[in-house]
Amino acid sequence: MADSITHTHHQVPSPAHHPLQGDKPVHHGIYVPVVGKFSISLVWALLWMAFSIYIAQDWLHDLGQVVGIVPAHLIIWGIAIIPGFMNAFLVAGLLLDRRPPVRHPEMALPGITVLVAAYNEADNIAATLDSIERQGYGGPLQVIVINDGSTDGTADVLATCHHPWLEVLHLPHNVGKAQALNEGLSRARWHLTVTVDGDSYLYRHALENLVRRYLSDPPNTRAVAGAVLVRNSRKNFVTEIQEWDYFHGIAAIKRLQSLYQGTLVAQGAFSIYDTTTLREVGGWPATVGEDIVMTWQMLEQGHRIGFAENACLFTNAPDTWRQFIHQRQRWSRGLIEALKLHWRLLFKRRMSTLFIWWNLLFPYLDLVYTLAYIPGIILALFGIFWIVGPMTLLVLPLGLLINYLMYSVQIKMFTEQGLKVRRNPLGFMGYALFYNLVLQPACVVGYVQEILNRTKQWGTK
Repeated sequence: MADSITHTHHQVPSPAHHPLQGDKPVHHGIYVPVVGKFSISLVWALLWMAFSIYIAQDWLHDLGQVVGIVPAHLIIWGIAIIPGFMNAFLVAGLLLDRRPPVRHPEMALPGITVLVAAYNEADNIAATLDSIERQGYGGPLQVIVINDGSTDGTADVLATCHHPWLEVLHLPHNVGKAQALNEGLSRARWHLTVTVDGDSYLYRHALENLVRRYLSDPPNTRAVAGAVLVRNSRKNFVTEIQEWDYFHGIAAIKRLQSLYQGTLVAQGAFSIYDTTTLREVGGWPATVGEDIVMTWQMLEQGHRIGFAENACLFTNAPDTWRQFIHQRQRWSRGLIEALKLHWRLLFKRRMSTLFIWWNLLFPYLDLVYTLAYIPGIILALFGIFWIVGPMTLLVLPLGLLINYLMYSVQIKMFTEQGLKVRRNPLGFMGYALFYNLVLQPACVVGYVQEILNRTKQWGTK
């Protein structure tokens, strides 16, 4: 590969993953261990599911008269009973979650390597690097921008960026994000590696908060995902809706997964990793969903993945429905890849295994939503309540409670970071009422594409 820099290649020694691992957290008031919280959440969710099954008997009978008893069970379990279990578990987990404090905030910050893979980011890359400069990170910093064969002038913009910590690697032709990151990883000098997308903006103290969360987490942690939020949320209705998904849904799920010892995706947009572990797993694989596949490989090796809710990065979300659908198709394909390559996680005896089983069920749930629930809505408009009817209204209170809890959790974090939630009622209404009508059929298409082994290209994030 053509390299625009020359430097001495530094040997990365075996790291002391967690210098704080001997410290014991101090608990005030009644302390419920994580296993206890998991048990409480699971029991509550099972009770909710049992109640749902009980009250759904008439619904099952009536729908069975129309489509047959087996299809009726598949439909009702897919649109009501299993999602109800998941939502009840989520509610309990959010109510029980207490984010652990950062230990020894006065401790000197370690050196980090930041990898920025960029393909045709001439309009954004300078601002991304400026946001890194404004971090004022208190430890040694190495930033490697990998220009992945861009054709839009990204190289010219990078030539004007003069930061003492910046190294630029120009690849002669486009090789894809995974390989671009691996090229940068081979040049990483520090024990900790951070990935940042080339069209992103780091909010203040994001790097420090991410690093300190990593250092404070349990000693088997090998990666921590940052909080990714929408940067271009004011552009149009498509981005306004996604603002709520990133702010509400994605962040809440990551918090819950982190609580139970296993965030499932350390996303490439903004995460920190142990450099040695990254190299041991071979870096990012040449797959459609390189970040989820790599994360699951770490999980399969027994490592833990955390989440730093206060390490905020703002990224450009897809601003057309076409781009959005392509993105979610890619995410769905990545899920299938991860399940195919790391199915053994389904049988690991750890709390996070529950979420692996959830992911296994997502194709079924998305298929039922697409082929049964959406037609059921159309039928209900004509007064036919076989699928969508009075029974489905029973899930609304739980849905409202979940949204309230998500909002309460996130607004607290925003306040602590000096951020404000802007008024976006139109986006919220679209998120609550319309979003899944596009999202879940798009996911179904993604599953089919992965089965057919269609290729992936840059531009779908």
